[in-house]
Amino acid sequence: MKNILNQRLVALTALAFVLSGCASGSQPSLPYMQSGAALRVLDATGAGKITHIVYIVQENRSFNDLFNGYPGAHTVSRGKISTGETVKLQPVPLSDQYTIDHSLDAFIAACNGTGSLPGTDCRNDGFNNEESFNGPKGVKYPEYVYVPHSDSKPYFDMAHEGALADDMFQSQLDESFVAHQYIIAAQANWSVDLPDGSWGCTVKGSQVGYITTQRTIGGYQSACFDYQTLGDELDKAKLSWRFYATQYGGGSHDGAVWSSYQAVKHIYHGPDWKNIITPNWKFITDVRKGQLANFTWITPVCDDSDHVNCPGGHGPSWVSALVNAVGNSKFWDSTAIFIQWDDWGGLYDPVPPPHLDRDSLGMRVPLLMLSPYVRHDFVCHDQYETASVIRFAEDLWGLGHLDTPADKRALSPAAECFDFSQSPAQWVKIKAPLPPKFFMQQYGSDYFAPDYE
Repeated sequence: MKNILNQRLVALTALAFVLSGCASGSQPSLPYMQSGAALRVLDATGAGKITHIVYIVQENRSFNDLFNGYPGAHTVSRGKISTGETVKLQPVPLSDQYTIDHSLDAFIAACNGTGSLPGTDCRNDGFNNEESFNGPKGVKYPEYVYVPHSDSKPYFDMAHEGALADDMFQSQLDESFVAHQYIIAAQANWSVDLPDGSWGCTVKGSQVGYITTQRTIGGYQSACFDYQTLGDELDKAKLSWRFYATQYGGGSHDGAVWSSYQAVKHIYHGPDWKNIITPNWKFITDVRKGQLANFTWITPVCDDSDHVNCPGGHGPSWVSALVNAVGNSKFWDSTAIFIQWDDWGGLYDPVPPPHLDRDSLGMRVPLLMLSPYVRHDFVCHDQYETASVIRFAEDLWGLGHLDTPADKRALSPAAECFDFSQSPAQWVKIKAPLPPKFFMQQYGSDYFAPDYE
């Protein structure tokens, strides 16, 4: 890794010299070359300062639902339905458990677009046409809701300590299986919706649909892929990585469906499978032992996920435990933490997603960033997507790019949301809404307690 950083430094220095030479010649000086701006742009990746990335992936919340009313961010308190009526959004706690369809069909219904292809030129006024079941009592439109601030406060606190992107979209149109391929590979081989039954390279003959260029389901393919992932890029650069998840094969609410790498053949059947760590809470115990990979993914169990059809509502406590573990460790000064919600979960959002590809972009979702170099209490307004976190890592370490449309087009949040010229900020502990007792009961460990004291 030292060699990679040295190579990056040499490349940046050489390019800065070339640019300064051009600026001093007969050609007119360009704005980005003035007042040292060129060097600031070149140093915007965090090379040499960030050596660890932690990517926490939560579940199924639109931006407007989870960060409703956040200062400086684009949210609304009312939304249009397909009849043209405007309805007031209702507060519904994170612990309320019900079901909203968020498949490809649901996206097309919610978009209610006017384009020649389904789900394009969205009006975002058809969320009421998504199927839903067992919705909150007294709420006529269970899609048109928001999380009460008493529940979302830890996430608001994280945003105030770091940065929050309010023009962030899921790279895929639909739900979690595809989303969790995008977080590791910036693609899902055009897969759509969920596999039929058990899936991945653990199950012979597992199938998933694929989306056509006309945004229809064209048929079925294996739910075991063999494309390159960020993990492969990190391997080639001799950088370490870990994916913390729940063991596949547990109960229906164990979160195993979010274990992305079980659907990548050469990982599941190869030596890199050792990088898939279960159970997921071992991330906290590993950090406490002084162990943190260069790149880390963490996925939740159902109760901790924020997913609308999961019980518990413990997501803010879970994420607080994770970020506090890093913040209280020796790794804080060299780490960038990203917290993303993988899809919109059928919940209303007013911002129409841009049409970029057959399966992109999907609805707006939250992206939180914490780091000693993140812009403090900052709302980022540039357009990002799921693949933007991969781009951040690739740019940071000079890895190149995966051969996918999403990776090629995605914008890294490094330049807008981070300031690597600033003095590193001290960690401020995030207060959790639940006491350590909850985690000790759930996981049978007292390792969590110091992050709540």
